[in-house]
This record gives sequence, C-alpha cells and structure tokens, in this order.
Amino acid sequence: MSRADLLAAWHDHLALGRRRSPHTVRAYTRAAERLVTRLGLGDWDAIAGLTPARLRTHLASRRADGLANSSAAHELSALKSFIAFARAEAGHEVTDPPRMRGPRIKKGLPRPVTPDDAVGLADTVEALSADSWIGARDRAVLLLLYGAGLRIAEALALTGAAYPLGERLLVTGKGGKERGVPILPVVAEAVDEYAKQCPWPLESDAPLFRGARGGALSQGMVQKAVARARKALGLPATATPHALRHSFATHLLGAGADLRSLQELLGHASLGSTQIYTQVDAASLLDTYRKAHPRDRD
Repeated sequence: MSRADLLAAWHDHLALGRRRSPHTVRAYTRAAERLVTRLGLGDWDAIAGLTPARLRTHLASRRADGLANSSAAHELSALKSFIAFARAEAGHEVTDPPRMRGPRIKKGLPRPVTPDDAVGLADTVEALSADSWIGARDRAVLLLLYGAGLRIAEALALTGAAYPLGERLLVTGKGGKERGVPILPVVAEAVDEYAKQCPWPLESDAPLFRGARGGALSQGMVQKAVARARKALGLPATATPHALRHSFATHLLGAGADLRSLQELLGHASLGSTQIYTQVDAASLLDTYRKAHPRDRD
C-alpha cells in the first residue's frame, strides 16, 4: 500500500466513517501527511509502532517551523487519532493512541459582536456585493449563523431539501449529530430572497448555497465577503463569520436562556463547551458597566 493509499484511507475514515467536518478532515489529513512524509512511514505497522519519543521529535521539528502552542496541540490530537486508526488497521489488540500531553494553551474567550454590528455585517456584505443574488446569498448565510447559531460548515452543508425553511430546521452537526433549531422569520425571509434570485435550481440533493459557477459555496468566499464588510464598518478582525455564532450564544444567555437549552441549540457534545459563554456574558456586562462609568475602573 502506498502512502497515498494510507492517506486516502484515513481521509475516508474521517469523512465517511466518523463524519467529521470538512475543515477537520483537511486538517487531520494534512497532519498525517506531514508525519508519514517526514518520518518515511510506508505502511500501517510502521505508523502503529511509533513511540512517544519519535512523535515528540516530529512535533519538535514542527515547532521549529514556527508552529504555535495552540496549533501544536491540535496537531498532536490529530496524530494520536491517526496512530490509533493505524493500530486498528494493522490488527493490533490495543488500539489506544500514545499517551502524550500536549502543550498548555490558554483558552481565550470568544469575541462576540453587538446585535447592531451582527446585522450590520450581514447588510453590508449584501450592499458591497457586485451581484445582487450573491449579496442576498451571503446575507442569508450570515443570518443563519447569527439568527440560528449554525456553524458556517453546517450552513453550507444544507441542501435544497431544507428549502423552504419552516419554523424549525434540522441541522447535522459534528459527528453526524442532528439537532433541530428554531428559525426566526427574518432568517427565513433572507433565505427566501436568495432563493428567488439564485440563477441555479434549488434541487433537493444539491447544495442550497451555490458558488458563482453553480458549485457548492466555500467558507473562504464567505470569509472574504465578511472581511470586506468588516473593513467598511471599521470592525475589529475578531468580527468573523464564526463570531456571529458566538454572538448568538452570548446574546441568548444574556437574555436569560439556560445553559442546557443553549447546549442543545449549539449542538455541543458537553455542557463544558457551553459554559464558556457564562464567562463571555460576564465580560460583556463588565465592559458595558465600565463604558457607562468610565471613572470606575476597579
């Protein structure tokens, strides 16, 4: 089996077997490719036999390339999963990954935007678009992120079968886990407006959001559109498409939503992932207080 075959098998396991997000599949496959290329590994037995010492040496070389702590931690997680998969493919009785601790990283708080800025981003993306239907498309995508709390990958994975949007939308999240999210009228109206203008037929088995040439819309195109709008509005670099999902969660929590309900809406596997928004909300309240009382800094 060639290295290409090994990587193809790993890619298919992630995408089809584990149903991981396209972003995760790309990142984990690239991490595996770097490992087998650098260490000259050509079969499952060689990968399965990797020791923690050799893995540390590989990661040290990646750090020498300028890899940050957070990226190194993600890469280690990807490689541990890859080695566990290799051990299963090689027929080992024990398929657990090597026991290694990654670098310590300080988990930063999400940076939400204000409700006005969230809507302003969506409106400005539409206004700056050269084509009316593309502007309507990008506005609909951003309102799904802010108005329904979808991940960008979840929004772009929707097919024509989801249209027209009802009061609830069935979304497939990480790990293939499905959840129902309520759809606000303004979000449904934005998708309706895009559907009216879209030059491509909204077929049930085709992507709902189309690129300029009719293929699936990529995350990169949405991110570029948001970057232009962000610059026009004078917003910070943290005002990204993903920040709109953070803003959805933060604003709901501030309005009195309970953590369990928020966990279900966001599709988090554990409550711990949702609890970070309690810190965000507290930070937001403190920031508002300080702006209202600039002399009180204690």
